[in-house]
Amino acid sequence: MTWKKKKDEPAGQSAPAPAAARAGFSLGKLKKHLKWIIPLVVVAALVTAVVVNRVNEASKVVVAPEYTQAAVNRRTISQTMGATGTLNPAHSYTVKTLVSGEILSCSIEEGQEVTAGEQLYQIENSDASANVEQAQINLEQAQRNYDTIADYRYVRSPVAGTVYTLKVKVGDEVTSGQEVAVVQDASQMVLQLTFPAADAARFSVGQAAQITLDGTFEVLNGTVTDVSGSDILSTGNVLVRNVTITTPNAGALNTTQSATATINGISSTNSATFNYREQRTLVTSTAGTVASIYVGEGGQVDANGIVMELSGDNLEETIQSAYETLRSREISMRNAQETLGNYTITAPINGTVIQRNYQQGENAESGKDLCIIYDMSYLEMTINVDELDINQVTVGQDVTVTADSVDGTFKGVVTRVSMVGTTNNGTTTYPVTVQVDDYGTLRPGMNANAQIVVEQATNAIAVPNAAIERGDYVLVTTDSPSAANADTSMTAPDGYVYVSVETGVSDDDYTEITSGLQEGDIIGYVVGGTTNYSDYGIGSTDISTGELVGAIAPAVGPLRKGV
Repeated sequence: MTWKKKKDEPAGQSAPAPAAARAGFSLGKLKKHLKWIIPLVVVAALVTAVVVNRVNEASKVVVAPEYTQAAVNRRTISQTMGATGTLNPAHSYTVKTLVSGEILSCSIEEGQEVTAGEQLYQIENSDASANVEQAQINLEQAQRNYDTIADYRYVRSPVAGTVYTLKVKVGDEVTSGQEVAVVQDASQMVLQLTFPAADAARFSVGQAAQITLDGTFEVLNGTVTDVSGSDILSTGNVLVRNVTITTPNAGALNTTQSATATINGISSTNSATFNYREQRTLVTSTAGTVASIYVGEGGQVDANGIVMELSGDNLEETIQSAYETLRSREISMRNAQETLGNYTITAPINGTVIQRNYQQGENAESGKDLCIIYDMSYLEMTINVDELDINQVTVGQDVTVTADSVDGTFKGVVTRVSMVGTTNNGTTTYPVTVQVDDYGTLRPGMNANAQIVVEQATNAIAVPNAAIERGDYVLVTTDSPSAANADTSMTAPDGYVYVSVETGVSDDDYTEITSGLQEGDIIGYVVGGTTNYSDYGIGSTDISTGELVGAIAPAVGPLRKGV
């Protein structure tokens, strides 16, 4: 075929189309069809999204899992609450000195066991000892003075006998030293006679004597109670000695009766009248008013017995002043003794010396720490429990204590739950004290973890936590005893039925079943893990969560084998 050339086109050469013309043609076509291209792109995107969504929905279909079977049995389940704290001794005591001085002795070493009251240090105390001695002297003087003055209110008889005469009556005013009564001991009469000196020298106290009453010549038995050691010259220049003879008085003898006597056949050289064995005139020790008379005339009074009592403002003031002086001396004595005691340092508690700061020969200063003693009878720790959990904690609950630095577990018990909380950043916690009696190799200062058993079920029917579905259902095999209580409204895997249960205490692994299951049941449950879906072209799915794992294969087909 022969193409005809355009006008002015060189022979043998085709003229190219102008660039502007070509461009104008392409842009024109694009603008012409742009209104159709955009809707097509949108439709394609929607189709793609639908396809991908269907693939994703299909990928969520889980392959029927394999169930693990287990027999229902009994076990102990404990629900615990954990917290950390620092172990401390039962008690600790820092022994300080209240005095200064040289340490004369120190009987302790670090690590040594001591008992309460045992001497730890002795500090030089000579000045304090002298002060105690002087205080004791002052106290004894004040005591005697008070006893004397306090007794001024009473008129006492120094001897036992009969109140022969009363010279005052109740209400009478008396002065100090005034005679107020006479007391006689008339139970025995005394006769003092003279005997030849040579004969009297051979007499002895206790020797028998015969008394002859003048006038009646009645003979009474008597006893020699005193023999003078010196001779006297009597009438007629005869040497004699005084001899005292005592005889019981049946009431007939008086001081007007006279008599003679013979001793061992030797007669007295004279006659004399009887005297009462004791006769005392009672006088007052202070001025006052007769307030009471305890023994009237003719009454009997014991030795040192009170005959009457005096009263008066001046008397009471004098007694009160003496009492106050006595109390002041008692306080001074006690203070001196306490100060002296401060020089002997003793253990305040039973425990172990964990630190000794001074030793024998050093000078201790008042207020300084001498040593530190720990009571290691038990250890305790304080943990802080959140306000949301504190009502689950009570005194007496068991606690399991562990420490990173020590192997093993240790048994503790909650001994105190504080009612006073501490708020920090809007959260309130309450201190809980845990005591560990058998602490083994645990030491004060160690950081420890405490697991408080807030709830516990012993010998309880229990199943793994994974076996409980939908909160209160468990799969059991159809031949289990509890299968008779199956919930027929629920579809279960082949060989199983769903049984409704009630749950109790739960820990990290098991849950107590309080009703719905019994021993002999066989349960089924899925152990957490992944199931491979490579056969279905969709990767794999985590059984425990149902989430798809891995990339989706291009092919989308049935998600169950044989379907």
